[in-house]
Amino acid sequence: MAQHFDAIVIGAGMSGMYQLIKLRELGLSTRVFEAGTNVGGTWYWNRYPGARFDSETYSYQFSFDKELLETWDWKEHFAPQPETLSYLNHVADKYDLRRDIQFRSRVKSAHYQEKTNTWLVTLEDGSEYTSHFLITAVGPLSAPTMPAIPGVKDFKGTSYHTANWPHEPVKFEGKRVAVIGTGATGVQTIQEVAKTAKTLTVFQRTPNWCAPLLNRPITPEEMKEIRAGYPALFQRCMETFSCFIHTPIQKNTFEVPKEEREKVWEELYNSPGFGIWLGNFKDMLMDREANAAISEFVANKIRQRVKDPVTAEKLIPKNHGFGTRRVPMETKYYEVYNQDNVKLVDIKETPIECINATGIKTSNAQYDFDIIIFATGFDAITGSFDRIDFRGVGGEKLRDRWRYGPETYLGMSTNNFPNMLMLVGPHMALGNIPRTIEFNVEWVTGLVKFAVDNKIDRIEPSAEDVQKWTDHVKSLGEGNLAFEVDSWMTGVNSNVEGKQVRIINRYSGSAPEWRRLCTEAAARGYTEFCRKMPVAA
Repeated sequence: MAQHFDAIVIGAGMSGMYQLIKLRELGLSTRVFEAGTNVGGTWYWNRYPGARFDSETYSYQFSFDKELLETWDWKEHFAPQPETLSYLNHVADKYDLRRDIQFRSRVKSAHYQEKTNTWLVTLEDGSEYTSHFLITAVGPLSAPTMPAIPGVKDFKGTSYHTANWPHEPVKFEGKRVAVIGTGATGVQTIQEVAKTAKTLTVFQRTPNWCAPLLNRPITPEEMKEIRAGYPALFQRCMETFSCFIHTPIQKNTFEVPKEEREKVWEELYNSPGFGIWLGNFKDMLMDREANAAISEFVANKIRQRVKDPVTAEKLIPKNHGFGTRRVPMETKYYEVYNQDNVKLVDIKETPIECINATGIKTSNAQYDFDIIIFATGFDAITGSFDRIDFRGVGGEKLRDRWRYGPETYLGMSTNNFPNMLMLVGPHMALGNIPRTIEFNVEWVTGLVKFAVDNKIDRIEPSAEDVQKWTDHVKSLGEGNLAFEVDSWMTGVNSNVEGKQVRIINRYSGSAPEWRRLCTEAAARGYTEFCRKMPVAA
């Protein structure tokens, strides 16, 4: 007989961990299922060389526990993956979270049982569990994709996907290494592997606009100042558009004389973090001429940093403007291509025909390797939902329901899937993820408490409210240049069947506005979610 819990949470990353803490406060029996062997989510799985924050470390952590803030010291302004994972393990230890987390437990399916108003959750090993509430904490970037290239499994050397990196160190000395992909993950990997590999060949399909990270250690004196400023820091994050410490300049690009404009861009380019992307002129992502101007500024930076003009031009995007795709932050990435051991292959000029036993064959050459690294990204946002067989009322498959794009209410639930709530899912403000996580978890916890206290059996928005919210999310994308570009943020993934058409799968309004709408829904007594419905006999 299936073991029953009040709530089941899928995933033990930051959102699943915090949700467990909050559900315990309600006194609900809770089980968290995690496919990995430990907590951490993104920071457990992504152990590839060079993995680190590209948002400021101190703005990315949990803020709900003053003691936690006062007792944890960060070592770098943009923390590397091992430090972040250590922090999350510290949180798990402090709250004794692992006793309610079942590791090595990948969820295969979750089916709503109409007769009992419960969810039947089945793991890949066949074991079954039931719960009244089902909360997904599966993460927006947690479903890695391999490239759709013939012969991927034919390679006889060693290969890795960056999201499934081994726990043991991988050495590149004396090795001929290939990296396929130049997104944010690829950029971090390339600049690290290039330090020691005998040869590194980068296979690039689409170049990305990258900007300097400018990371550095945090001194003990700085850590004291940062800690003293936490209240103001987190307040600022709650006020900015995307919950980062950066906020757009409240002027349009061409309201500022060219000389002054160039000076602003120079300062932003030489400042740490996302400022050049998120702290730029307010019309950068809406006005084509403004976007073209900043794009040319960054293109000239690439030309200055890459010695070979032909290589430099290959590294400059021609099919999208600066900031319309996620901007990878780098540390001497462009200088890598000045090294004798590094070669760039533009696979739009010479496409990869196949991967074979010894390496990679393009339309004009055979390249042999000892190691191939696939930095080919994720089936973003909805992909982690697609990999679980979610079925709601009448056996409706969520995968089918979202075939042409997600449909949600507030990004937290959808009709016909009662008592199923989503953390950091589609149609909600993403931005600085931990800031979204804390609000999201606390809001969901408030809804669950309201339902329990008022003996409301079923939480489910109406089809009308789901349609209104979905239409609202779509309307926010109008005029935003980012939604005219193929990227994971618009749901396009050439490596996933059926995901070649752009959709709007994220909320592109401001985080404060999203929180306001959610808070108002709670203040109405969750009327769009809660209807007293008798359990079927």
